[in-house]
Amino acid sequence: MNNIRTTLKERWTFFWMRRAGLHRFGRVATRCAAWFAPPHKSRIPLAYLNEKGYIAASATIHHADLHIGKNVFMDDRVVIYQREEGGPMRIGDRVSILRDTIIETGQGGSFSIGHDSSIHPRCQINAYVSPIEIGSGVMLAPACGLYPYDHGVSPDLPIRMQDLTSKGGIVIGDEAWLAFGVIVLGGVRIGKGAAIGAGSIVTHDIPDYAVAVGAPARVVKMRTGMQEVEADVLR
Repeated sequence: MNNIRTTLKERWTFFWMRRAGLHRFGRVATRCAAWFAPPHKSRIPLAYLNEKGYIAASATIHHADLHIGKNVFMDDRVVIYQREEGGPMRIGDRVSILRDTIIETGQGGSFSIGHDSSIHPRCQINAYVSPIEIGSGVMLAPACGLYPYDHGVSPDLPIRMQDLTSKGGIVIGDEAWLAFGVIVLGGVRIGKGAAIGAGSIVTHDIPDYAVAVGAPARVVKMRTGMQEVEADVLR
């Protein structure tokens, strides 16, 4: 009997996922597909049942220049938002964006992320003024923040009324890893395969395959030739 129930649930999920998409009926189909599916990361495989991917019914999509690749997973309460003069947003194949993450473009900023990358819960990514470019196979742990802009602080106006400024865009190379709570500021390139320790604030470029920690982040070792990376530095 349990096998029969499992088979029926699988058929139910497959039936609705084949009809999933960004249109209104597609969002309803995604909600139906999730009724019998396990929660959280266990739902990522559902995105592979349909090239249009899995866009949770509770995800908010408000962007006129959004390009989504194949088999993308967007979890509950993800927000994709375009503010005034916001540039394009491109999400590569098989990208996973987990719950409560917010990604915005505004004031000429743009955002792109390569295939097989993942953004974990509660990340805040604001591509204003300058672009944010994330490579392929990149992992952002929970609560990371990417901000390629600054608020003006001159004394003649309240800060909320001042123009945004930028030192340049943010680039994160392929297969890099940002641990919990990392903040990346404008004009920074994080190299290919680099690892940034939890709670770090990245204000300067990090070389390829470097391990960096601290506020501001500084390189403490290179991954090249390492047998293992210290868990207390990178968790």
